Amino acid sequence: MNRVLSWLLLLGTAPAFAAPNPEVVVSGLVNPESVAVASDGRVFLSVIGEFDKAGDGGIVEIVDGKAVPFVSELNDPKGLVAFQRWLFVADQTRVLRIDLTSKKVDVWADAKDFPAPPKFLNDLVADETGTLYVSDTHGAAVFKIATKGLPKKKGPYTPERVTTLVADGNTSPFLKKPNGLLMDSKDHLLVLDFESGELNRLNLTTKKAEKVADGFKGGDGLIFDTFGRLYVTSWGQGKVWGIPRPGVAPILLAEGMKSAADLAFDARNNRLLIPDMKAGTLNSLSPQMPGWEVDQTPLKLTAGPAFPNLKKWTGWDYGEDVGKVIAARPLVLTHANDGTGRTFVALQQGLIHIIPKADSAKSELFLDIQKQVLYKDNENEQGLLGLAFHPKYKSNGEFFVFYTDKNKKLENVVSRFRVSKTDPNKADPASEEELLRVSHKYWNHDGGTLAFGPDGHLYIVLGDGGSGGDPDDHGQALNTLLGKILRIDVDTKGAKTAYGIPKDNPFISTKDARPEIYAYGFRNPWRLSFDRKTGQGWIGDVGQNLYEEIDLLAKGANYGWRRREALHPFAPDGHGATKAMTDPIWEYHHDLGKSITGGFVYRGKAFPELEGHYLYADYVTSKVFALKYDPAKKRVVANRPFQDISQAILSFGEAEDGEVYWMTTSPNGTGLFQPRRK
Repeated sequence: MNRVLSWLLLLGTAPAFAAPNPEVVVSGLVNPESVAVASDGRVFLSVIGEFDKAGDGGIVEIVDGKAVPFVSELNDPKGLVAFQRWLFVADQTRVLRIDLTSKKVDVWADAKDFPAPPKFLNDLVADETGTLYVSDTHGAAVFKIATKGLPKKKGPYTPERVTTLVADGNTSPFLKKPNGLLMDSKDHLLVLDFESGELNRLNLTTKKAEKVADGFKGGDGLIFDTFGRLYVTSWGQGKVWGIPRPGVAPILLAEGMKSAADLAFDARNNRLLIPDMKAGTLNSLSPQMPGWEVDQTPLKLTAGPAFPNLKKWTGWDYGEDVGKVIAARPLVLTHANDGTGRTFVALQQGLIHIIPKADSAKSELFLDIQKQVLYKDNENEQGLLGLAFHPKYKSNGEFFVFYTDKNKKLENVVSRFRVSKTDPNKADPASEEELLRVSHKYWNHDGGTLAFGPDGHLYIVLGDGGSGGDPDDHGQALNTLLGKILRIDVDTKGAKTAYGIPKDNPFISTKDARPEIYAYGFRNPWRLSFDRKTGQGWIGDVGQNLYEEIDLLAKGANYGWRRREALHPFAPDGHGATKAMTDPIWEYHHDLGKSITGGFVYRGKAFPELEGHYLYADYVTSKVFALKYDPAKKRVVANRPFQDISQAILSFGEAEDGEVYWMTTSPNGTGLFQPRRK
């Protein structure tokens, strides 16, 4: 066996409990087969015999608990998938595209377009680009329908389609009666076989299959929810299983249906929708899994302005003189742990301010290094990205800064500065001592967090060097600092470095490895923080194609990039979970958000309900969550959303008293916020 199989799921080890019956949402249907939920929340079902016409298959829409005819006169519609403004349907030996607004039906791929005549097209799935995959259950094959070329003119456009064979029983003997399909990544397809009951992962490039699970005889449907939990139905057994994460045995969620068909996840209502074909019903089932329950109850919290008397940053030019808005970008909020209660805020453009007290009406400029910091709005992952104060700052006056060098442009610098000898609210700009310089090819994925761990050492976060897909495979290469979290000793010096290497760094004796590396396999970690109570490090790593992730920092751990994206394989050389790689404790799909902003574990006093919860956000969708991890159970037990958040959150910060704040781009103010009760 070349790799340890992921999702090694043995039905005999599933926990025993009384599985509930799903709730009937709609009854009186005729042979409901597949269900799809459009991006606007509308629910559609394929049915056979619902219409008293020649060609009696069709699509119904569920409106106010009733089935309303949507499109009729189809042949034998089975699989459905909603993509953008269309609904795609596997209709016996052809694939149709239905416009969800006009109801116009196009033949997207006719029988003659297939490289081998299809016998019984069944399930459909679309990747994030709209490429379709369709199973031919009786033909023991899986086909791909891709578009070719780009629009050459404005207005309505129907792209050329190319239908190719992905795999059949000859190339992939595991295919007996392929039914359920699900994208595990852009390059990997989960295939559920009706006859064998096996679930396999098919590499779409190499055509190699990895057995994931079995025991699903009569298997029909596959779906992920937005947090990476997998659900499986069996038409033959009338059962539904849930799989909370790779390596965990499937958990029986429901039984007693006559024929549990192809299911869907309704994110708006947090439920699974499951047609029972023989019973003629559409059923609803909670996605919660016994033993793996996650509290998703919304918090009665929203956002409120922090430091209400502070209206603008001292010395910052908001563009009034030039008539063009120049927004401030506060990126780091921290403290010196010196007992003064002062809050330090670093702007990405190269300024560090002090807010003396909670009720201060003005900030004080602590350090201005704009002349040496590179920042551009159109390349906004560069700039002053990190600030950390030495644990002994009160006695030694040292602090550390991570920034992009304006002169070198594609080089990041970690420097030590010292406070002025005469003014505790001023840094000495002439005291800069460069510790580390890292170059890369691209402007994005710089990382930039600096944080002192409970061991007193400085941790430095570096992204994979940029571009997309980590083209140089930096995440997995131990001879580069890119895609890593480093740990250095700033109180000593090496023979050739301005810092020391802690003796217990994990790769200090590994040939050709950089001794600074503490953990690796990261794409774009944004950001790292340490729980002030437990010392545990937390990381939010920004994903690429489909998933965002949250990791717990561990010495020497490999977090998988670019072989893995969160809990899934990535790229053609990607693979399932292995013991050699550390999977995240939590992920979320790009249907929910597209760029994680990592935060802090709350240890303040103002919001007792947040105690021990990790606060994080999504930059694109402005969602904020409080996530609770139970170390004893080794799993997440809560992921509770805040309400009515409208800010695109750049970063989180923690003040000396343990209160947590978040920061946003500010065209005319400070951009600082904190939790506020509804």
